[in-house]
Amino acid sequence: MRLRHPAILGFVALAAAAALLAGFQLWRVVVAALACWLILRVGVLMLGGMARPIPEPPPAGELRKVKIAYRCEICGTEVRMTIAPDMEPDPPRHCQEEMTLMTPVEDL
Repeated sequence: MRLRHPAILGFVALAAAAALLAGFQLWRVVVAALACWLILRVGVLMLGGMARPIPEPPPAGELRKVKIAYRCEICGTEVRMTIAPDMEPDPPRHCQEEMTLMTPVEDL
């Protein structure tokens, strides 16, 4: 069995040795070391689960020229989209909300 994170295990072992030298009881040091390892392990797994691979770019010639304007209703920022993978792309997000379509539907 190969250790994936030897630095974390070394940190826990160093902290446990320091606690024992400071005069703490052995069972408390073991419980604290296990809790430390468990918290760090869960944190690393959660961060790894949130990582998403970058999507591959569409093939050459797949993008289409468009003229679509969007506006953020919260702050007023306006964006003009000039190229998109399809003729009716999803609206971009700004201020954690989807932007409002400003271009008339007939022009799409």
